[in-house]
Amino acid sequence: MWKKILLPAAGLTFVLAVFIGASFQPQDEFATPPPDREVVTFWHFWGGADRDVVENVVRRFNASQDRYYVQPLAMPGNNLDVKLFLSVTGGAPPDLVNQDDPILADWASRGAITPLDEVATPAEMASLTTFLFPAARRLTTDAEGRMYGLCNGLDIRALYYNQTLLDELNLAPPRTLAELDALSINASAFDDQGRRTRIGYLPDSRRLWAWGAVFGGDFYNEQAQRPTADSPPIVAALGWMQGYAKRLGAEEVQRFRAGDQSLPGKAFPLLPQNESPGSGRYAMILDGQWRTRDIAASNAGRVARGLAPIAYGVAPLPPPPGGPIDAGWVNGNFFLIPRSSRHPQGAWEFMKFWTGLGDHAAAAAETAAAGGWIPVSQQVVDQPRFAEFLQQQPLFQEFIRLAASPNQQPVPVIPGAALYDREIKTAGAAAMSQPETSPAKLLQVVDRQVERHLQFVRSKAGVDQATGDN
Repeated sequence: MWKKILLPAAGLTFVLAVFIGASFQPQDEFATPPPDREVVTFWHFWGGADRDVVENVVRRFNASQDRYYVQPLAMPGNNLDVKLFLSVTGGAPPDLVNQDDPILADWASRGAITPLDEVATPAEMASLTTFLFPAARRLTTDAEGRMYGLCNGLDIRALYYNQTLLDELNLAPPRTLAELDALSINASAFDDQGRRTRIGYLPDSRRLWAWGAVFGGDFYNEQAQRPTADSPPIVAALGWMQGYAKRLGAEEVQRFRAGDQSLPGKAFPLLPQNESPGSGRYAMILDGQWRTRDIAASNAGRVARGLAPIAYGVAPLPPPPGGPIDAGWVNGNFFLIPRSSRHPQGAWEFMKFWTGLGDHAAAAAETAAAGGWIPVSQQVVDQPRFAEFLQQQPLFQEFIRLAASPNQQPVPVIPGAALYDREIKTAGAAAMSQPETSPAKLLQVVDRQVERHLQFVRSKAGVDQATGDN
């Protein structure tokens, strides 16, 4: 399989492989391992302050035992799969990779990564069933039920709301979908010319993954091995999202979203962008746990300027009648061991140290607290160090509660998951920009595209097996 991937561009590959072998070197601190250690090369994508946290995890692991020595290499940017395959050709493959894109099943189908049961003991594999949150298991388990990686941090979405604003308007955080729809109207604001300056809530066209789960939908039928984006609950979810475009007008939705893009940097639209107003462009917005940092920084800045801090809250996505509670879309970071890894056992030991498996729960709690990351296990959450972190970051507690929910669903772990993700977002954008378009027809197109890709993958796998290629 590696030959099929790399040989068609052998000349260019050779040049790039030489470049990779020369360029992807650990920084000075980690460049000279002790002579009696097995060196585990670890590729990750973190930069800035997060990179410092990652390198501190590596230091603590290296100091915790005397057999393995992890060398971290920051690999920011896209095309990590290309870099991985080229590194194999160049004779300098990593032993461990961290990813957050929906590529696991694709890499597994290409024979590029090692199944977890080939490095973990049967007892360790059994313990993962109870150790990991359901969402963390799903992120690295393919449609056939085999784990190909270990999740080391979850990303959960919930609804942030401006509590100070809701109190001023005598409104409460919504518990049902109908209450959310009402809040969208009642918390809106307009300028003197009648132009909308704030919307209570506006669905994001990219978030059908989340709302489809809230409506009780399942995006993949594992028994039939086919995508099910056009199932009634998901069609209903997209229809509900589209209803906002029908009510407000597609041009108004587009204008308001364009205003979000005009904010400086990656500003959080929930937050006020100057000193005078006490609210941002929304009263409530769907986003991930990392926004707690933005809220803390915003309030610290307000206090420094002599302004009162704003109270914020976090709530789960409210379901329609009969919908599942605490449902939504989850993704996260996960470890993968390349097939070409020369030290897979060392990689596995580091994975356990980071996530808290075995007797490493306290070490994992320190890691999660330092990075502001959601642990993958309740055993880590229950550690005193992480409990201290939650006391300091009360908004984070709702994300932890949701992480344990069995109703948090990832993008299906199937070949072509990245394609599926793009097609779902394309359908969402079309529904919001063209309110007259049928949600069912949009999602039927998604299913056809993904099914076509799956059929290609299956036929290709059959040819490979027939020819004995691997």
